[in-house]
Amino acid sequence: MAKMIHSMIRILDETRSLAFYGAAFGLTVAERLDFETFTLLYLSNGESEFELELTVNKGRTEAYGLGDGYGHLAVSVTDLDAEHLRVTDLGLNPGKIIELKRDGALLARFFFLTDPDGYKIEVLQRHGRYK
Repeated sequence: MAKMIHSMIRILDETRSLAFYGAAFGLTVAERLDFETFTLLYLSNGESEFELELTVNKGRTEAYGLGDGYGHLAVSVTDLDAEHLRVTDLGLNPGKIIELKRDGALLARFFFLTDPDGYKIEVLQRHGRYK
């Protein structure tokens, strides 16, 4: 059986992205692999073995076009309201908290953040399938 281990996104500014992912999600660099034309940064925290791989292509100056194929990354938290307040206080401009119901029952509570490169991250209350 396959095991999901990481997802990769391309970024322009290593310092800016590390600051965002550290402040927003407590992610730190688990490993940094520097090559001649690019750098790979594997970010993680103690909540999960899953990692976010940031790829920095050296010399690139223009923003990446996310197109219409990218959806979002998702993380779960134990207290969505406290997390929304915390990232608001950090100036990270979260979207409003949304409640999604199905057949009258709560399916999910969440909000979105946008990282410095325009990637969307869904922050979900741990509930039901969203553990």
